[in-house]
Amino acid sequence: MLKDLSPGNILFLDIETVPHVASYNQCEEPLRLLWDKKAAYISSDPAETAETLWPRAGIYAEFGKIICISTAYLAQDVLRVKNFYGHNEHELLSAFTLLLNGFFNKDHHLLCAHNGKEFDFPYIARRLLINRITLPAILDVAGSKPWQIRHLDTMELWKFGDYKHYTSLELLAAIFNIPSPKNDINGADVARVYWCEHDLERIAAYCNRDVVTMVQVLMAYMGRPVIADENMLFL
Repeated sequence: MLKDLSPGNILFLDIETVPHVASYNQCEEPLRLLWDKKAAYISSDPAETAETLWPRAGIYAEFGKIICISTAYLAQDVLRVKNFYGHNEHELLSAFTLLLNGFFNKDHHLLCAHNGKEFDFPYIARRLLINRITLPAILDVAGSKPWQIRHLDTMELWKFGDYKHYTSLELLAAIFNIPSPKNDINGADVARVYWCEHDLERIAAYCNRDVVTMVQVLMAYMGRPVIADENMLFL
């Protein structure tokens, strides 16, 4: 499969998410009561409560929101990185949808993310629906057969069919000698940096590093050289 890929037909993406409000006590009913049920289900530690588990709410599309989507695509050997971020999720998703509808289609292009099939792609689709935004064709996969879905996943590609195996992007970067994207913050820090430090720019920069690293990992899978910094354009 990899030998048949054309990198110029791939839109790489990474998302950053946070709980939709800063604290458990700010969560409105009935969502707060439903989070109580969710927290009881996901916790195996009796000392944990729905309130202490609230920072994890951001990984669930029903209780979180997207604050950043970094995208990258290759054009004429230049990696073009474009970032969508902000406090208004509807505006962010609307702008991202314009990109998908304007430049990419599900017949000729692919989306690629690390653990994208389990997280990024469904999370974006769910938040689009919650925001009453029509799904772009490339994300509207209901009723599609597996071979019709134009989604790539760098984590799935590394599994080689081993479905119990999880490999982080940071580990893949290390073994392929690619600079780590986690040289400042990591995913576990995002909610704190957003809600406590109010530093969205820092999160956007981290998200950009993640998507660039993912591109470099796929290049390594394909036996291609890494993309040099001078061949990257941040839009």
